[in-house]
Amino acid sequence: MDLLELLPLDELSHGLANLSMFPYFDMAHYIVSIMALREQPGVLEVSRVSPLACWFSSMLFCFGGAVLSGIMLAEPAVAPLSNSTGVLLASITCHMCLYRYLVFYCPMDLVYCCAALLPLRLVLSGMKEVTRTWKVLGGVTQAHGKYKDSLLVMIANGWAKGAGGGLISNFEQLVRGVWKPETNELLKMSYPTKITLIGAVLFALQQTHYLPLKTHHLMLIYTVFTVINKSRMMLTGSSASPFAVIESAVYKTLFTGHSPYAALTGEVKKACIDHGATNGTTATAETKEIGKNGASGKTTPVKRVKGQSGSPKAKEESENADTTNGKKIN
Repeated sequence: MDLLELLPLDELSHGLANLSMFPYFDMAHYIVSIMALREQPGVLEVSRVSPLACWFSSMLFCFGGAVLSGIMLAEPAVAPLSNSTGVLLASITCHMCLYRYLVFYCPMDLVYCCAALLPLRLVLSGMKEVTRTWKVLGGVTQAHGKYKDSLLVMIANGWAKGAGGGLISNFEQLVRGVWKPETNELLKMSYPTKITLIGAVLFALQQTHYLPLKTHHLMLIYTVFTVINKSRMMLTGSSASPFAVIESAVYKTLFTGHSPYAALTGEVKKACIDHGATNGTTATAETKEIGKNGASGKTTPVKRVKGQSGSPKAKEESENADTTNGKKIN
């Protein structure tokens, strides 16, 4: 975009694109992810009962996107846990274990309490949003290198790499002995999943030249938007998506068309309600009448319909009763 090149934002976008995520931004990503795991219901109890299950859940929260992306591209699922240099692998692994241990098992819970303070958590969450941009872009470019013209594969892989921890949340819950299929991200997407999907679409369009923007310019725009919006949500305490109005309009326009069976269904339902109300009124009236007669000690005679025949046993009992009454009268 020529306008961005003329403004000082061009230098800022280049600086952001050349920014290294290791170690500080990765540290923020690990800490915020493990804190999010700890705040899940029942996780703290699991960490006391089974530290191994807690460790595995932490790994899925931190590296779930890379694991899911590797599975989608037919790569080893353990590839994110390895690296060409043993020093970097040891550093990442040790840092990961250290963060998990400090967040869950630090004496007096000092690490979690300090990281949960709003100013520090704002900084850590903003740094995590910066890493989201690199993860989404990395997933899109990785798929673009293998499938040049497959826009759908690029979007799916970028989405998986940026929000894999949420997309495989049901599997992570199984590790902790919890099964909640209603929390599936595809049924009700959370804000991180939505914003990652939007980023995957934008970067995929940019990589295929459908979006006339340079990569570093789009990185700057997307990062600034995610950081500012995440900070707004944390400061206001609101979890509402900024795309709620657009989502509602699209849903009502495309997915809630008029059904030809709606009127018929309404009529049937109304008829059932009216019929039930009528039966209820009649039954109530009969109950009141029986109660009134019972209270006054009177018996309501039952009229026999002409031409209606009763059972043989009933007839015999009636004749015997008439004979007995006749004898008594005589």
